[in-house]
Amino acid sequence: MNQIATSVVADGVALITLDNPPVNALSAALRQGLQAELKKAFGDGEVHAIVLLCAGRTFIAGADITEFGQPWQSPSLPDLCALLDDAPKPVISAIHGTALGGGFELALACHYRVAARSAKVGLPEVNLGLLPGAGGTQRVPRIVGAEAALDIITSGRQIKAAEALSLGLVDAVLDDAALRDEALSFARRIAADGSAKPRIRDRADALRDDRPELFTTFAAANARRFKGFVAPAAIIEAVEAALTLPFEEGLAKETALFERLVASPESAAQRHVFFAEREAARVPDIGPETSAIDIASVGVIGAGTMGGGITMNFLNASIPVTLVETGQEALDRGIATIRRNYEATAAKGRMTTAQVEQRMGLIAPSLDFAALADADLIIEAVYESMDVKTDIFAKLDRIAKAGAILASNTSFLDLNRIAAATSRPEWVVGLHFFSPANVMRLLEVVRGAETSKQVIATAMRLAKRIGKVAVLSGVCDGFIANRLLAPRGGQAEAMMLEGTTIAEIDRVLVDYGFAMGHFQMMDLVGLDVIGRNATERTVMGDLVTAGRLGQKRGAGYYDYDDKRRSQPSQVTESLIKEVAAAQGVAHDPTPGDDALLARLLYPVVNEGAKILDEGIALRASDIDIAAVLGYNWPVYRGGPLFWADQVGLDKVVADMRRLEADHGETFRPAPLLVRLAEAGRGFGDRP
Repeated sequence: MNQIATSVVADGVALITLDNPPVNALSAALRQGLQAELKKAFGDGEVHAIVLLCAGRTFIAGADITEFGQPWQSPSLPDLCALLDDAPKPVISAIHGTALGGGFELALACHYRVAARSAKVGLPEVNLGLLPGAGGTQRVPRIVGAEAALDIITSGRQIKAAEALSLGLVDAVLDDAALRDEALSFARRIAADGSAKPRIRDRADALRDDRPELFTTFAAANARRFKGFVAPAAIIEAVEAALTLPFEEGLAKETALFERLVASPESAAQRHVFFAEREAARVPDIGPETSAIDIASVGVIGAGTMGGGITMNFLNASIPVTLVETGQEALDRGIATIRRNYEATAAKGRMTTAQVEQRMGLIAPSLDFAALADADLIIEAVYESMDVKTDIFAKLDRIAKAGAILASNTSFLDLNRIAAATSRPEWVVGLHFFSPANVMRLLEVVRGAETSKQVIATAMRLAKRIGKVAVLSGVCDGFIANRLLAPRGGQAEAMMLEGTTIAEIDRVLVDYGFAMGHFQMMDLVGLDVIGRNATERTVMGDLVTAGRLGQKRGAGYYDYDDKRRSQPSQVTESLIKEVAAAQGVAHDPTPGDDALLARLLYPVVNEGAKILDEGIALRASDIDIAAVLGYNWPVYRGGPLFWADQVGLDKVVADMRRLEADHGETFRPAPLLVRLAEAGRGFGDRP
């Protein structure tokens, strides 16, 4: 008996059950087991219909993506779909949990699909830089039409059972608890009615009204969203093939496009990010045997932008929060901002009024630190001052209950010094949220010298509960993400003083794939926020003195109109020349996009190598995911260290040595970078 695929026959229906924990991925073993059970059922004279069901918490949740780029073991998923197309008996897939990617493509190749009421279906391959490669781009348009298919496949969204039924993607929605029994009853009715075997591949009615210009119109309308990604254009081409080619020729087109995408650097980068996000949760010295603390209540100190955003993460997870401020006005303003954010979400239809009130009802505002006495976790979210933070932690040490976790949201300061202000440094951890804290998915969990394993385990697991991706960091100035990207800003400002226009610097970064350039980002955040601790004359300092604080004032590095559209500023150009002259910086603009990009990004790679070599980050992929989620490094580049591997570390080192000769030790290659390059290895090869 196959352990992954098993079957039983009852009243003329073969029930094939697939069991490949945790998510029934379409591994070679599952495919082989399913093929064997299908062929057995096809040849059994007592079987008149077949039901495919999955054990565990979900239907087939997708392909085994570890097999991508490897030789396929027979049968391939397209082979299985062809087997189902030609099945001599009706086959019904019974979907629960999620049927995604290859799992949903397999279901689409069946004659019928029934789904539990809580089930979801979808084709999310676009998120890996791929398209559905087993007929998804050919079958879905034949059900819903090309226009809806383009939306479904290029978005990769998950579709709830009710919507799937209305679209025709499933044939019936059944009660969750009765899925197995009702699916068998459905199969018996099909058999009793003559065993019809309708195939999606034979349908054409949904394609009749689609306009040929639909595809160019759709591409143009989504050009900004698709910029830099190669999969959407391939998806559009494949769906168009469903409209213009016979089914088998459309399948061949889909296969060719899929194979091209699998070999693309963009898909390799997106798959790297996919794995990196999941790997980040694994801490080598903390296994499942390390118990986590149950966090039932949270305290947050500071009701400003960051404290309010942090609070919302816990409210969204139905965890009550005691929010503490030093003044009533600041507290009221913070509560009002949280409510306004939720009401804006409700106005967009993403939340009900009842849900807004439910979340707001979980906040207990207070002006008294003593209100934090019973909290399981207390997060300090005040401004970056070591004196202020150590004073707060000394107070918390006296107030917090035994076993409470004390966390700082510091983005730069020495966590060990903060922990030393308490008598329990093993209970102190850094929880560095990124702004806006209720939106950004990255959470740096900073491990102090004495932070206990139990506290780290709790923080890593809590991150998932509140919808964050946790990356573990050691203690250093800026931790991982801020330290990593700081050299990019330093080089942008150095080239600015040398005479390269800020518009050119920003354009090169945007062309690389960042949502905005360095100076655009500074203007968005606010120059007074970023430059408040400057001790020497800088262009930013002069801009702040002149009242040019960024977009919020209509002027910063750029001038802005009433719609916040930017244009070069004569004031800024004059200030740049003045500061350059005052600092004795010679006029020597960097020529060419490649040279600009090298100066901006190679120092980031170099800093990443230092962070890795120092043990601040556990692995190269953690650094990449911190850059992607914390600073919007383009996903299709895979993060700075993955990108450097694609460039070739030997080239990176050689280029940096030339830059070092011209621009100094900033570009001196880090020892790890040199060692890897000399060994012909990459960051991805490092154990």
